[in-house]
Amino acid sequence: MNLHRALEELKEKGHKYTDKREDLLRFFYEQNGYRTARDVKIMMEDKYPGISFDTIYRNLHLFVDLGLLEVTELEGEKHFRMKCESKHHHHFICLDCGKTKEIHTCPMQQVSGELQDYSVENHKFEIYGKCPACK
Repeated sequence: MNLHRALEELKEKGHKYTDKREDLLRFFYEQNGYRTARDVKIMMEDKYPGISFDTIYRNLHLFVDLGLLEVTELEGEKHFRMKCESKHHHHFICLDCGKTKEIHTCPMQQVSGELQDYSVENHKFEIYGKCPACK
């Protein structure tokens, strides 16, 4: 999702537009991967001294609820990234730098035979490892 569209959706859904929220969304827009609340705090501390984790997490979870950010959990910690605009796909996630690569093959075709009597509501497929720059 591009930054302009994310900010428009924030306003369209009745939420305040603030410089902090724009800076937070810009941070994710400029990244190619998942980042933690700690990464956000480090980035924002120069401009917003004393910004709390509570403020950061409140906004991160709002952005997830609005469909602006995606969330995953790595090693017991939530990581966030800008929502992808492309059609159905999955991700490879680098465990060192957090960069992602889209995977367009979906394993649900192979798994669906094992779930004939089940109603699948959604799914998520992620592969973890090291990208070429980190290995």
